[in-house]
Amino acid sequence: MTLRKTNNILDKSLKELSIQVSLSGLSFCIHDTGREEIQFLENRPFHQAANAESLVDEVEQLLQHEEIADREFGEIRVVHDNELSSLVPKALFNESNLSDYLKYNVKILETDYITFDELKSHDIFNVYVPFTNVNNYIFDRFGSFEYKHASTILIETLLNQYQGGDSKRVFVHVGNSHFEIVVLSNNKLLLYNSFPFQTGEDFIYYLLFVFEQLDLNREEDELYLLGNITEEDNAYKLAYKYIRNVSIGHNFNSLKVAGTLGDLKKQENLVLLNSF
Repeated sequence: MTLRKTNNILDKSLKELSIQVSLSGLSFCIHDTGREEIQFLENRPFHQAANAESLVDEVEQLLQHEEIADREFGEIRVVHDNELSSLVPKALFNESNLSDYLKYNVKILETDYITFDELKSHDIFNVYVPFTNVNNYIFDRFGSFEYKHASTILIETLLNQYQGGDSKRVFVHVGNSHFEIVVLSNNKLLLYNSFPFQTGEDFIYYLLFVFEQLDLNREEDELYLLGNITEEDNAYKLAYKYIRNVSIGHNFNSLKVAGTLGDLKKQENLVLLNSF
């Protein structure tokens, strides 16, 4: 989705800014389109979970960062990372019924603004509630910008990367306090869901539950762990204990990274880096 505002600045920078917004933290990166590299990447987790009202203050502080302040960007992107979303097959989608797709899965208010992303190549719509106050603040600060839901970027990235073959693949994208599971087969989406977790035991409980409900084979079907996870984490060790084919995936992004930015940081920011 795109917000439009007239901008009289003719000399646009070759740099693009992407900001990922969630109640557990903020992340941002700067893409230098001239060099085709990620010039800057930073994560700012919150010590305590924020609320939707306080997010604007957090974003305002973020935009005071020396890499952002007083700089013009050719493109601005905002990634909304929350659980207020639901996938709808194209055949069942009607733009007049957006609230109906959410009301049985998430708590929404009458005043909530509901929008959607279209995964055009896969006949899926992602209906969600963005952080509207953040959108309004970014619009007032920068003018025109684009925004998407984090799950749209994750699902689209995986569907575009894993085409062909008849095996089932399970992808788990790990965040700070929740993780998403994406299950693909024959380049089709079988499942997307998000689960909260605090311990490795929480993690493996939900993961094995998904394997059981979808009748997945723990000896044969492949499991890829993405995002904020390493082989040293208890969640990985438990997954490796109960599932035969487990591996750490990559971030599916070919952009170079400048300076000290390494593969681990790229892995942790899979969604943000694939927002470009």
